[in-house]
Amino acid sequence: MCAVSLLMISAILVMLASTSISTFFTGRYFKHLGFEVCYVRNFTDVDDKIIARAKELGEDPLSLSQRYCDEFCQDMENLNCLPPSVEPKVSEHMPQIIDMIQKILTNGYAYIVDGDVYYDVEKFPEYGKLSSRDLEDNRAGERVAVDSRKKNPADFALWKSAKPGEPFWESPWGPGRPGWHIECSAMSAVYLGYSFDIHGGGIDLVFPHHENEIAQSCAACKKSDISLWMHNGFVTIDSVKMSKSLGNFFTIRQVVDVYHPLALRYFLMSAHYRSPINYSHIQLESASDRVFYVYETLHECESFLNQHDQTVRKDSIPTDTSSIIKNFHDVFFTSMSDDLHTPVVLAGLSEPLKSINDLLHTRKGKKQQFRIESLTALEKSIRGVLTVLGLMPASYSEVLQQLREKALNRANLTEDEVLQKIEVRDAARVQKEYAKSDAIRKDLAVVGITLMDSPNGTTWRPTIPLRLQELL
Repeated sequence: MCAVSLLMISAILVMLASTSISTFFTGRYFKHLGFEVCYVRNFTDVDDKIIARAKELGEDPLSLSQRYCDEFCQDMENLNCLPPSVEPKVSEHMPQIIDMIQKILTNGYAYIVDGDVYYDVEKFPEYGKLSSRDLEDNRAGERVAVDSRKKNPADFALWKSAKPGEPFWESPWGPGRPGWHIECSAMSAVYLGYSFDIHGGGIDLVFPHHENEIAQSCAACKKSDISLWMHNGFVTIDSVKMSKSLGNFFTIRQVVDVYHPLALRYFLMSAHYRSPINYSHIQLESASDRVFYVYETLHECESFLNQHDQTVRKDSIPTDTSSIIKNFHDVFFTSMSDDLHTPVVLAGLSEPLKSINDLLHTRKGKKQQFRIESLTALEKSIRGVLTVLGLMPASYSEVLQQLREKALNRANLTEDEVLQKIEVRDAARVQKEYAKSDAIRKDLAVVGITLMDSPNGTTWRPTIPLRLQELL
């Protein structure tokens, strides 16, 4: 069995823009294909920005980092992301980091200046091969001020000498701490070796971070090689990258306070991971509406099947149902194998879901031969794909109730208030006060509550608010 190793770099800031979106489904899909997956997600818990923020708050930098790491892990769990095989931190791997820096120095790719250690980019002719940049085009001062002591402005720090009031560790070059880039090379070498299959992260890390990782790892070990780099696009607002410096970001925690985590997951998977995805309330409303439809359809199917014998013979599934399932599986496999093209897979859900609804609710569907067999096979097929995508809830009924509660919160209503409005509307209809009845329906629709009349009475479901539908 082949081993697929993953290294995904997770930013310490718990923002949508910092999340490596491809991690949402990569591991599950490889496991579905039968690969053994070692997924490493490392944390930068020693960093210039962390130290500066800790000073502002009067907090120990490592304590601050741990708090954010814990919050990030909780957010990933809420989004139904698989936990990593191992989750190393910089502060816990100083010996390995120092050892790699020493190898780079020994091999002649770095130099020491007053306790600082710099990588000499001119010693590595392939520098720039990932980002397709010429050495003279590289920017100096990335994350640090330009240092006139460097041989080349593009040289970057492997080790930084200690400054007053900052955390430090002892090293052969004096007390200090690692540069930003070396940590990832060192920790990936510890858990994955110098050659592994996939390295991922945001597109903003291509240069200089990942470029520097390649240079460092190759300097420490000539056989260093990464087969594939996966870089996800930004989450944007009005086509501008989410950024803490710009103040135009939402934390995952803030978003899932308003929208269900599976709706957010669906939204993030509705664009190809390499493409930018524009965050907006209308897009989240649309995703929430879609997942409600998916789970409601599957819940109705499950409830129906629980009332009937589900003994299924494979040769009893009608040809048209078998064709729908085959097409769906073909779309799933082809699209996921084509650089994880999740938007096509999500679109492919439409046909099997429509078939379930036809079998449950239309006159023709109710009369179809082997109806039970068709419903059982369709539900199983969709459930399998949702599981691989990380979109399968523990319970259809529970997630539907949670989606309703989120919709009520967004509408600033309670369920009792909605039921009271339904009672008032029912009374108005009895009195033939149709204008009043229509006004109640419209007022609720404006805030995303749709009323559905049937012979058994009136119920409600969350939907895209009427005030936003015109933006679609």
